Amino acid sequence: MTATERRASASLASIFALRMLGLFLVLPVFALEAAKYPGGDDPARVGLAMGIYGLTQGLLQIPFGMASDWWGRKRVIICGLLLFALGSFVAAWAPDLNWLVAGRSLQGAGAISAAVTALLADSTRDEVRTKAMALVGSSIALMFALSLVLAPLLASYIGLSGLFVLTGLLALAGVAAVLWWAPPEPPLHADRPRGSVMEVLKAPALLRLDFGVFMLHAVQLAMWVAIPALLVGAGLGKDQHWQVYLPAILLSFVVMGVTLFPLERRGHLRAVFLAAVALIALVQLGLWWAAWSGPSLGLLALLLFLFFCGFNVLEASQPSMASRLAPAHARGAALGVYNTLQSLGFFAGGAVGGWLTKIAGPEGLFAACAGLMLLWLLVAWPMRTPGRHQAAATSRPAEPLPGQPVKL
Repeated sequence: MTATERRASASLASIFALRMLGLFLVLPVFALEAAKYPGGDDPARVGLAMGIYGLTQGLLQIPFGMASDWWGRKRVIICGLLLFALGSFVAAWAPDLNWLVAGRSLQGAGAISAAVTALLADSTRDEVRTKAMALVGSSIALMFALSLVLAPLLASYIGLSGLFVLTGLLALAGVAAVLWWAPPEPPLHADRPRGSVMEVLKAPALLRLDFGVFMLHAVQLAMWVAIPALLVGAGLGKDQHWQVYLPAILLSFVVMGVTLFPLERRGHLRAVFLAAVALIALVQLGLWWAAWSGPSLGLLALLLFLFFCGFNVLEASQPSMASRLAPAHARGAALGVYNTLQSLGFFAGGAVGGWLTKIAGPEGLFAACAGLMLLWLLVAWPMRTPGRHQAAATSRPAEPLPGQPVKL
């Protein structure tokens, strides 16, 4: 990476990390703490307060992504972070569950994922973009693991309101990172073409990636409907689950670093990608076996480690490929569609995963997840990736690049 690429990767990963840490800190304790509010005795309303974030986030990813194509990435990112901070402070002040729902919906309205990812793509060459996306994905996964450790401790001292205040402050720190750390974005030209959603939806290769990110995050969230109970059944208390999650996540980063990047440089990205999809399918079958035969802590720890190995590879490579496929003038729109499908995957995974667990038990849930991953493997099989000479031909080493469509 050049100095500009390192700066872009580190600064934009920090923006994601600050925002996601604030979000993740709330999730482990939200349901228990929200029950203490007036109206919190209604589980459906508590569920709405938790899930409304994902709904508004999914609805606004495409408008925010397109706006970043038209008016500039940084303006949109700052507006989104300010909306997220405002929602956090409203939720911190909320006297009842209705206002908590309003605050959470405002948080979700700050849908900046597409704009941040597009800015990162603008600032990196094709051949190092997967590494840059991996840094972002790793920061998010690390914040998730960190929140599992910190959330119960912080909630006992400052409560849910205090956690929301902290979330708002972290979002404002993200604004500072955009203003004073992130590198300048490419200038907008009045005569450049404007991207549209229809242009993006006509690209089969981009649709294949959109399908994949929906499946990946639906399966990810559905898994966690049943995994905590399996860990408890294996003898690990709820407050100790981080002892499995954190080592699994950290070790998976090491595996990703020694497999994904060297193999991508050698032109084997397609093989690594498909192997990661197949690995997660095998993990689902392993979890089905664990649920059917009785959970073993060692087996569950191994399966979660293997899951994060596959998940991190896909989290790094999919947005990188999406940004390379999309023309520069429609990159925000393309990543808006991509992130919308990601949000909808979270929503579907939670809703359908809970329903499947209720009617078919964890065995049925993991069997369905294995089937979905095998379906994704079938859809992804025709994919093609550019050779090294093609990537080099579309990039320059020291400045943001105009993207060109590449067959995938």
